Amino acid sequence: MILTRDGIAWRIAQDLKEGSYVNLGVGIPVLVANYLDPQLEIFLHSENGILGVGPKPKVADIDLDLISAGKGFCTLQLGASLFDQQTSFVMMRGGHLTHAVLGAIEVAENGDFANWKVPGEAVPGVGGAMDLAVGSPNIIVAMSHLTNKGQPKVVKNCSAPLTAKACVKRIYTDMAIINVTPSGLVLEAFMPGFDPHSIQDKTDALLSVSPQCYEMVIPERVINGALLYQS
Repeated sequence: MILTRDGIAWRIAQDLKEGSYVNLGVGIPVLVANYLDPQLEIFLHSENGILGVGPKPKVADIDLDLISAGKGFCTLQLGASLFDQQTSFVMMRGGHLTHAVLGAIEVAENGDFANWKVPGEAVPGVGGAMDLAVGSPNIIVAMSHLTNKGQPKVVKNCSAPLTAKACVKRIYTDMAIINVTPSGLVLEAFMPGFDPHSIQDKTDALLSVSPQCYEMVIPERVINGALLYQS
């Protein structure tokens, strides 16, 4: 059993605490907005100039003027602020965000990560990921555990061009949750159907196992009927 993209986002949302200021990157990370507890005051930042991003709107509620950095329609939380991109990047670089949730191509055992360019493919640039890596004290990566060719994405050393060095604190994949520590990678949780040995077999870097390591319990469906896991 593995988590879907929505499932990874749901699991990250469960760990964000009251009072957090969180940037959500493109892809899986932007889905986190759909699964936050509405009773918690968590401020979502979008680098195109929004503080207070809400969940994805229903079709009938789409506002054509409200678009997140992920290029999708979004909503605003009560009290949200809109500002220019220069101000947004000052927030990102100035240490005003507590977390950034980013996708990745690879994450290395020392916390290096690559998320902007697959070798051999043309892309316009790195975007705001470098700024977030410098400005946020808690970089969280959301990604599949394996490539579409079945190769590990949690590796000893990144082969793709780096976004930033030694900054990732936690990795959420469709199979496991892994902490990045000064002494190496620590397996914190795994999906049903796996165990620490099978997760290690699908991981290039060496994993140690937390004494509190546990098997995740994931509900099959949540609000909006999004499928969270697949067999």
